[in-house]
Amino acid sequence: MVTPLSYHSNQSSTRRSPQTTRCQFGRIYNFKNQLRSQSMYKIKRTRRRSFLCLNQGDRLRSTLLMVGLLSSLITQSVVAQQPTLLDVEYARIGERPLRLDLYQPETSPDKSTLVVWIHGGAWRSGTKDTVPVKHWLKHGLTLASVDYRLSGEAKFPAQIHDIKAAIRFLRSRADDFHIDPERIVVAGSSAGGHLAALVGVSNGVSELEGTVGKNNQYRSDVAACISFYGASNLRSILSQSTAHGLSVRVPALQLLLGGQPDEEAALAELASPITHVDASDPPLWLIHGDADPQMPMQQSSELDAAYRTNQLAVRFDVIAGGEHGGKEFYTDQRLSSIADELQQMLKKR
Repeated sequence: MVTPLSYHSNQSSTRRSPQTTRCQFGRIYNFKNQLRSQSMYKIKRTRRRSFLCLNQGDRLRSTLLMVGLLSSLITQSVVAQQPTLLDVEYARIGERPLRLDLYQPETSPDKSTLVVWIHGGAWRSGTKDTVPVKHWLKHGLTLASVDYRLSGEAKFPAQIHDIKAAIRFLRSRADDFHIDPERIVVAGSSAGGHLAALVGVSNGVSELEGTVGKNNQYRSDVAACISFYGASNLRSILSQSTAHGLSVRVPALQLLLGGQPDEEAALAELASPITHVDASDPPLWLIHGDADPQMPMQQSSELDAAYRTNQLAVRFDVIAGGEHGGKEFYTDQRLSSIADELQQMLKKR
């Protein structure tokens, strides 16, 4: 087809014969057809571009939708890890409130198992904000992370009195918190592991029950206890410690007991879980690293042996190369295993 520009540039005369006219008309006709064709091409091209833009818009909207859904899932995951109830006051000593955070699973039976979590920190530091066992929420367990008076504020047995007060409070509010008062478990790490084990084996020991809080008509016993690298015998701990362990443990015990174990022998004995083990004690889980530089693994070994002597249910997991805490202690697989065994054991009670 001749282009309009070529057509005009080829004209040599203003006179046109009919043939020329016809030819010109034909060319004009063809020109019109060409214009129409080009216009249609532009329209089609414009439509195609619009179609492509529409597809790109759809793709963008789809991408944004996917991002939104992923953000929603991430947010839900984060929200699920946040306390359901924050800073719940479970007791008060004078003007000093004692508080806990409650974490409830998204799905659970009407009455779920409650795990009371006790943070570590050499009895002198740490807060209820540290909860490395939140994975248990996925197994339908409710968690209560408890703050207690640290050794810089009050020496032993204030810490155990506070924790037992928290258990009595939670048992008194079992219906409100949708927990089974007969399935309360205590767990903790390091100093919290020591206190968890002590709670488990000291039911009815008047010196350790205390009278903190307003719920003394309720029991403080537990159905099971779990100690992550905690102490069990304050009379032997220093002789088992490394140089680094002594640098941590000596000042920590000074604050906790008001003196060293040989100076405060009676109090050290009272504070040692191994002292109170008897045939009535609940099942126990012990988790300890064999390379712990702070808390000697022998501490868990002693408690394991005492349980076995009394023919009690105990599981002792040794983490090869494990030091004092770390992710290897709280893998999903390990926590799932403990949760599953715990739930099965509680069903048999």
